[in-house]
Amino acid sequence: MTNHNALISDAKGSIGVAVRVPNQSLFSPGGGRYISIPRKKLVQKLETDPSQTRTHSWIEAMRASSPTRTRPENISSLPESDEEDEYSSWIAQHPSALTMFEEIAEASKGKQIVMFLDYDGTLSPIVENPDRAYMSDEMREAVKGVARYFPTAIVTGRCRDKVRRFVKLPGLYYAGSHGMDIKGPSKKTKHNKNNKGVLFQAANEFLPMIDQVSKCLVEKMRDIEGANVENNKFCVSVHYRCVDQKDWGLVAEHVTSILSEYPKLRLTQGRKVLEIRPTIKWDKGKALEFLLESLGFANSNDVLPIYIGDDRTDEDAFKVLKKKGQGFGILVSKVPKETSATYSLQEPSEVGEFLQRLVEWKQMSLRG
Repeated sequence: MTNHNALISDAKGSIGVAVRVPNQSLFSPGGGRYISIPRKKLVQKLETDPSQTRTHSWIEAMRASSPTRTRPENISSLPESDEEDEYSSWIAQHPSALTMFEEIAEASKGKQIVMFLDYDGTLSPIVENPDRAYMSDEMREAVKGVARYFPTAIVTGRCRDKVRRFVKLPGLYYAGSHGMDIKGPSKKTKHNKNNKGVLFQAANEFLPMIDQVSKCLVEKMRDIEGANVENNKFCVSVHYRCVDQKDWGLVAEHVTSILSEYPKLRLTQGRKVLEIRPTIKWDKGKALEFLLESLGFANSNDVLPIYIGDDRTDEDAFKVLKKKGQGFGILVSKVPKETSATYSLQEPSEVGEFLQRLVEWKQMSLRG
C-alpha cells in the first residue's frame, strides 16, 4: 500500500509532515489536499500511535473552523485597521445582498425566481442546543411571503421531518439530510399545478447502517459533557459546540474509530459539527439541480435561482450556480470566508430583511 504521508525538511533542518487527506475526508469534496503539521506536533505524533495522525488532522480542522468571539490568534498582533481592511476587501468581492438589491431585482426581470434556503444560521440563529433552533415568527412570515410568489425550498443537513416541524409552513419543498431526502407539496399549489408530489430519497439502502452508527455514537459520547448526537435519518451529526475544547480530541477519536468500520460512509464538517454521510455523490448542489428539474426549469434560461446559506455544505450549491452562471449564492457570515457565493448577509435578521424586501418588490411589480 502506498504511504501518502511524507516527511519534509526545510533549510533550517526543522521537520514537518504533510498528510494527504483522501476524498472520503471532510477536507476534500473535490480532491485530496495536504495539511502541514509543525515539527513539534510531528514529534508528538511519532511518539504515539502513527495511525492517530488522521484523527489529529480532524482535531486541527475542528479548531480552525470554530473561531471564538475574540480576535483570532494569528492576527492578534495586527492593528484593528488591518482587520477592517481585510473585511473591506472581502465585502468588495461579496457585497451585501441588501445593498445590491436593485441589481438582483434587475437581473430577475422576465425570469422566475426560485428560492433555496438553509435553516440553521440562516433562518434561525445558531444555538447551543440544536433541538431549540427555533425561527422567529417574523422570519416565518417572511418565508411564507416569499413562498407565495416564488417556489421555495428549505435545504438543510437536518432530518426533513424535524426541519418541517421547525418551519411549520406547507407548500414548501423540504430537502433534508443535505438533500438526500426531498419532499415537495403533496397538494396542488401555484407553483405545482400538476399536483405531482415530489419525493426523492437518494440513499435508502444506507438507512440501517446510519441507524447503527448513530446508536454507537450515542453510547460513545455518553461520557463527554456537552456532546450531542443527532440522527438526521440519512446522516448523523455530532455537535461539539458545548464540548470543552480539551475534549474535542476525544470526540474526533470516537467518531473516526467508529467510521473506520464503515467504508461506505464518509466524514464531513460544518459549524462545530461533524457529520457522517453515505459516500454517494449527492450534496446540496445536486439537490438544487434536482429541484430545478422537478419544477420544469432544467436547462432553462427563464429562471433565477437564489440560494442563501451560512455553512460550508452550502458551498456545493454556490458552486453549481457559479458554474451555471445563473442565479446568485448569498453567504450568511459576519467574518470573511472563502466562498463561491456572489453576495453576503451578516446574520439571520438580514436574511429576513432581504426576504421581506423581495416580497415587497414583487408586490409592487405586480401592481405596476
